[in-house]
Amino acid sequence: MIIDSLINASRYYSLHPAFSQAFSLLHDRQWTAQKPGTYEIDKRDLYAMVMSMKGRSKRNAKLEVHRRYIDIQYTVSGEDIMGWKALQNCACPLQTYNTEKDYQLYSDKPFTWFTVPAGHFVIFFPEDAHAPLCGTGQIRKIVFKVRAL
Repeated sequence: MIIDSLINASRYYSLHPAFSQAFSLLHDRQWTAQKPGTYEIDKRDLYAMVMSMKGRSKRNAKLEVHRRYIDIQYTVSGEDIMGWKALQNCACPLQTYNTEKDYQLYSDKPFTWFTVPAGHFVIFFPEDAHAPLCGTGQIRKIVFKVRAL
């Protein structure tokens, strides 16, 4: 997992060939104003989900994992409080892995919680179980799904 400000995004371009394209889009104010929905960028190798929703309580949060995609979760406005736990330490799956939707939920409690304010992002790799969209108030965010190598 990586958490940082968009100002420092170029430090992570070398981690994946699609990271520079995703972060370049985040620097485009017009793009971050897109309506909520899913946007294909590079077939299924890179796509974005624009979301706007009220935060939920930590008590109702479930850890999720993805095997085929890396998440770049960027907070456009509001504060997204997220939980994290290493997948290797998760022991309580709520379901089997959904291959079509690339996710699995766990009832384990996060190891740590952190706040991702507007202008900041988190990169979750397939080994990172995460519980996003917690907190109070409206959260607007963009999640780039980057096919893992």
